Amino acid sequence: MPPFSVPIETLPLFSVLDKKLLELLRSLTPADWARPTLARQWTVKDIAAHLLDGNLRTLSMLRDGYFGEEPNDFSYAGMVAYLNGLNADWVRAARRLSPAVLVELLAASGAEYTAYLNTLDPWATAAFSVAWAGESESLNWFHIARDYTEKWHHQQQIREAVDQTEALMTPELFRPLIETFMRGLPHAYREVAAPAGTRVQVTIGPELGGTWQLERSSKGWQLAESLQAVAAATVTLAPDHAWKLFTKALSAAETRQLAQVGGNEQLIAPFFGLVAVMA
Repeated sequence: MPPFSVPIETLPLFSVLDKKLLELLRSLTPADWARPTLARQWTVKDIAAHLLDGNLRTLSMLRDGYFGEEPNDFSYAGMVAYLNGLNADWVRAARRLSPAVLVELLAASGAEYTAYLNTLDPWATAAFSVAWAGESESLNWFHIARDYTEKWHHQQQIREAVDQTEALMTPELFRPLIETFMRGLPHAYREVAAPAGTRVQVTIGPELGGTWQLERSSKGWQLAESLQAVAAATVTLAPDHAWKLFTKALSAAETRQLAQVGGNEQLIAPFFGLVAVMA
């Protein structure tokens, strides 16, 4: 297992995701666009509009330095409320747009969005931290990896609605997603007391994901650089259940019933509290 500081290579995958998204959207029928999704009250069309918002908002704020509506409260709760408001306002307004217009705008903005990400120094400080991983300051490579998880899971929500999920469930595309999510494990365990050297093992898949171990040190919980034979607690979860748990499509209680667990219960429960989205 690589050390926590090693970047996750997601940047080359954005164009792959965009190509698959555009191919999917262009194949949909009018009825498909109106299908309900895992994103609660959002339809397929609403999620496509949300993905467009992500492209345009990044280009406006980070490339062009134009923030428009800025948050008044920069606490975690304040940022969640701010993002929820922005998302709802945009999706409501975008219901005026046709599917054809959305696809055209996604194609144009997606290429510009990826081009902008390629200009960033991966080791420079990102404009926004990855708050769900407990960071108050993040490097650009982690910010980019977080954006990858956003694009992946929203496209997969659309694919779930139209029963075309296999395209994103590949080692090339799924492994970076789940590896990024795993970077939130130390934060999920931040209040869990355990002797130094205690390990918790998490396996996702493993055919699409992998195995990680979280280790307690004198400085707190960290992702271990290598695997050891003995872990005080183990959790094994199917890939399809894992991404849904971390993006709030499945509750902790629902996912617990689907997982295989063993060992110390106090070390198992925090895993199911890991959420890798803010809004």
